[in-house]
Amino acid sequence: MATPSEKAATVFSQRFNCSQSVFSAFAPQFGLDAKTALKLAAPFGGGVARRGEICGAVSGALLAIGLARSAGDPASNVETYRLSQEFLRRFEEAHATLHCRNLINFDISNPSGYQKAADAGVFVTICPGLVRDAVEIVQAVLEIA
Repeated sequence: MATPSEKAATVFSQRFNCSQSVFSAFAPQFGLDAKTALKLAAPFGGGVARRGEICGAVSGALLAIGLARSAGDPASNVETYRLSQEFLRRFEEAHATLHCRNLINFDISNPSGYQKAADAGVFVTICPGLVRDAVEIVQAVLEIA
C-alpha cells in the first residue's frame, strides 16, 4: 500500500496541481473519494487559481486537516484551527513563507510569468518537494502513519 507521500507524488506526476495532490492523498482515508477530492481542490493550485497566493500544497493540507478532524459543526472548529495553525507554523518554519510566488520565485498570475516558471522547471524542481513536505507535516500534525 502506498504512503500518502507516494500517493501525492503519483497524482502530481499526472499533472494535477499541488492542492489536488496533497488533498487526494488523504481524502479516501477520511471518507471522501479521490475523484471528488480532485474536483474540490482544483481551484487552489498555483496559489489559488494561479494567483501566487497561499501555496496549493498548503491549501490541500488544510482541506485534509478539516476533513480529518472537523465534525462539521462550529464547536469542532477550535480543534481544527489549532491543528491548522500548527501545520502552518511547521510549513512556514521549513520554507520561510506560505505564498506560492515566494516559494517558486515567479509570478504565475499571468501567462508570461507562468511560462517563465515552467521554462525554469520550478514545477519539477520545487513543487514536488513542497507537496511531499505538506503531506509529511499533515501526517505529523494528525499523528497518522
